[in-house]
Amino acid sequence: MAGFLNFLCKFVETSQERMKQKYFFSFFIICLLFFAIPAEAQDTTSTGNKTEVPISGLSIYPNPVTGGKVYISTSRNLDKEIEIYNVLGKPVKRLRLRGKELDVSSLTPGIYILKIEEEASKATRKLVIK
Repeated sequence: MAGFLNFLCKFVETSQERMKQKYFFSFFIICLLFFAIPAEAQDTTSTGNKTEVPISGLSIYPNPVTGGKVYISTSRNLDKEIEIYNVLGKPVKRLRLRGKELDVSSLTPGIYILKIEEEASKATRKLVIK
């Protein structure tokens, strides 16, 4: 009987030690999660080193395009470098636009990204062709 009581006392002591370790580990994890610095997936507030000047008075119409022509006008109406990309980022068309009328009849219906550059000013817009 004394051997059984001795075994039982050792079992209770080791169970208490395991419980202490378990609680300590749980407390450590909770503290780590509570005091951890929150991670940010993407910093959208900083612009980095880019100093992009927007194009003043930029107007793109009609959007969505139905007749194969889109008109791009600005307040200065200078020559513009136009780049058109598909939704996968692949360049589809690149040209220099003199005037306002851009012929997009060669493009299949879909959504495109339109990058416009007028001197030092730049803009990026979505273009929908039906």
